[in-house]
Amino acid sequence: MKKLFILLFTSHFVFSYQNSELKVGSEKMNEYLNKISNKSVGLLVNHSSSVSSTHLIDTLISKNINIKKIFSPEHGFTGNIERGKKVNGDTLIIDNKIIPIISMYGKSRIPTKESMYGLDIVIFDIQDVGTRFYTYISAMHNMMNICAELGISFMVLDRPNPNSGYIDGPVLDMEYQSYIGMHEIPIVHALTVGELAMMIKGEKWIRNSEKLKLSVIKIDNWDHKKEYKLPIRPSPNLPNQQSILLYPSLCLFEQTIVSIGRGTPYPFQVIGHPNYDNKSFSFTPKSVTEESKPKLENEKCFGIDLKKIKVKKELNIKYLIDFYNRLKSTNSDFFGKYFYRIAGNKILENQIKDGISEREIRLSWKADIDKYKKIRKKYLLYKDFE
Repeated sequence: MKKLFILLFTSHFVFSYQNSELKVGSEKMNEYLNKISNKSVGLLVNHSSSVSSTHLIDTLISKNINIKKIFSPEHGFTGNIERGKKVNGDTLIIDNKIIPIISMYGKSRIPTKESMYGLDIVIFDIQDVGTRFYTYISAMHNMMNICAELGISFMVLDRPNPNSGYIDGPVLDMEYQSYIGMHEIPIVHALTVGELAMMIKGEKWIRNSEKLKLSVIKIDNWDHKKEYKLPIRPSPNLPNQQSILLYPSLCLFEQTIVSIGRGTPYPFQVIGHPNYDNKSFSFTPKSVTEESKPKLENEKCFGIDLKKIKVKKELNIKYLIDFYNRLKSTNSDFFGKYFYRIAGNKILENQIKDGISEREIRLSWKADIDKYKKIRKKYLLYKDFE
């Protein structure tokens, strides 16, 4: 069964490490093994949880760590379940030991007290992409909440943020808090999961925050100025570095009538719609393993090819404004019912509809971003980009 883990892990590799000196938290075992030996351990992990080329579970078992339970986020433990699909629980058998896998994206997204029974510590080790609406950080929040309530320690094995180096987008209006936006942070927040965990505790965004025993195993030889190319596809529709860098901007299209390439070989690298008036580039979404029944399935979409552009360190809303202006005359329902959940407010949609300039829209974010930056500085573990 151990070999199965290694195969699952390597099948998701898309890049080699670009910095051999960089060590993610999981690789610094001398800093956390003594803290978890002789304890009952829970893991909130998925396919991206690794120690070099071996899955964290295999590594910890080889060190005689008592793993009692595994918890999995959206996309499941293996990271290949389609977005938004409920994930069922499962079991894992290693060396004749049965370990339950408890889904945090099934009927409930909050672990029950019963599922936490007997645990001394929970370890979070999942690769994030640095945006407010990527739900792995929502799973982390919910796990921190239940750990604080039950007096269970919580440890983050930190990993770099591939979309660090800038802060941009509207800060979440907490009136519109949801699972795709749980924290009062901008769309691009420039924090690692370890830094965000410290912020969640420090700003008291969970109940009983003062009771949570939180520890973070830091990354070696990385800071917020450094580019980080993910060695593993973090979720089914982010297949390469280009898609990861474009994701913060293109995800705004998810609650519109426009396709961003789901159901093609290049999700989050193209933008298109059948009524777009520039016909020089096209693609046709089809049902694929990563995305069944994608938006505009089997319809030829015209639009923009972003596969080879250099992605700037900014939240690009020019694309959104452009597509709205080109399609509004033929499609009055351009924005979806829940666009505000992705945007984090109900203002952005109206600003675009009212023809407010990109510059004015950005200026409307500034005060909240400046306030966020002051809070963020309290929790930085690495050299900042500013």
